[in-house]
Formats: sequence, structure tokens, C-alpha cells
Amino acid sequence: KAEGHVEGEKVENPDTGLYYDEYLRQVIDVLETDKHFREKLQTADIEEIKSGKLSRELDLVSHHVRTRLDELKRQEVARLRMLIKAKMDSVQDTGIDHQALLKQFEHLNHQNPDTFEPKDLDMLIKAVSAKYE
Repeated sequence: KAEGHVEGEKVENPDTGLYYDEYLRQVIDVLETDKHFREKLQTADIEEIKSGKLSRELDLVSHHVRTRLDELKRQEVARLRMLIKAKMDSVQDTGIDHQALLKQFEHLNHQNPDTFEPKDLDMLIKAVSAKYE
């Protein structure tokens, strides 16, 4: 924690450089609103986080948190689809497979674009971890 940090005060984190940085921050912010998950996150070591053990705790968060995470995921999928469309428009190639393009986005489960599941949290953690290994 930053020196002089006051409870409830937002601490600005540096940009990770990830193309899904905003999504990552929003997911973390929403998860931290759930007391149980926040406690698990604070006590988890890096191996528990990377192994996916923490992701299983997602099943225990409140309905409100899950609903908000579902909405964030739908927004991120829409953003990625918009990026794919812009890329397709720029190359004027109509033979591009949308599913194949979505597979290159490893930070979420593109086969389930509507709900945020433990697999999504696991994929997000693994994508971030892979970036910094």
C-alpha cells in the first residue's frame, strides 16, 4: 500500500501496457467490492492466484457482483468485435473467420460472451501472468 493511504481512497496504478488494461482494472475493482473475495485476494499468495484456486472463489461472490462482471465481459466482447471489424475493414478481406480472430484474445472465454465465469477469471490471470513471465 502507498504511504499515507487512506481506507477507501483510490490508488492510481500505472498502466500495465496490456491492450485489455481497462477491462482488467474494472474486473479487479468489481471483485474487490465483494468482502469475501477481497479477503481471499488479500490472503492469497501468487501461486494460488496463478494456479486458478482463487478463480474458484468466484462462485461465492454476490449476485450483484456476478451481474456486474457479466456486463463488463459483454462490453469487452463488444469492444473486441469492434476491433476485429475495424481490422477487417482496413484490409477489405471478407473471408476472415471471426471465431479464429477472437481466439487470439486469450484474456477471456470468447465461446461464452455473455457471462463471466471462473474460467474467465482464470484466463485473465493467466494472460496477465504470461505477459510478465
